Amino acid sequence: MIGHNDNYRYKGLRQQLVSALRKKGIKDEKVLKAISQIPRHCFLDEAFAEWAYKDTAFPIAAGQTISQPYTLASQTELLNIKKGDKILEVGTGSGYQACVLASLGAKVYTVERHEELFMKTAKLLPKIGFNQIRTLLGDGYDGAERFAPFDKILVTAACNLIPKTLVHQLKEGGIMVIPVGNGENQQMIRLLKNEGKIEIKEHGHYRFVPMLGGVATHA
Repeated sequence: MIGHNDNYRYKGLRQQLVSALRKKGIKDEKVLKAISQIPRHCFLDEAFAEWAYKDTAFPIAAGQTISQPYTLASQTELLNIKKGDKILEVGTGSGYQACVLASLGAKVYTVERHEELFMKTAKLLPKIGFNQIRTLLGDGYDGAERFAPFDKILVTAACNLIPKTLVHQLKEGGIMVIPVGNGENQQMIRLLKNEGKIEIKEHGHYRFVPMLGGVATHA
């Protein structure tokens, strides 16, 4: 099923992308393997399929973006995913990141505030073989309390402050990866929740769309 609308050319372009990511410093071979297998062009409008395997972010619906592959791979590496990890992704977007997490053996819950994106992605994922991903429509700042606690939480939009609600939904020993800051001044944060204490490490500067509250309904 993962081969939906796939071909040898796209597979070759994915291998080139993986090589580029390896040269940029991505070391986790499991993450690179997932990227080599998932048809990223399926997450972009057909007219832009040629852009799918360039290491660049790209606009999608609702004023959002599909993350640059290097950024996605970096965030995924920082999560240190183990098979069976229960993961909350805040900001489903195109659904590509959720598929990478699922390919690594994680049980993925992903929440999206834009109804337009939520509906599009919820239809796409089963078509390309990822019907095990649980897609949710809601405010990312609220997380997904009814499915908590989570082993890992990944936030794909920038927050001014780390949301306490999400920290609360993280298991003891759990990891959250989240970009924090505004405008040009965003730091990738890896947060470890350990015996009630929070350990934070910074992992470089990135540029994400800002995280907004509420739910944006489809007009």
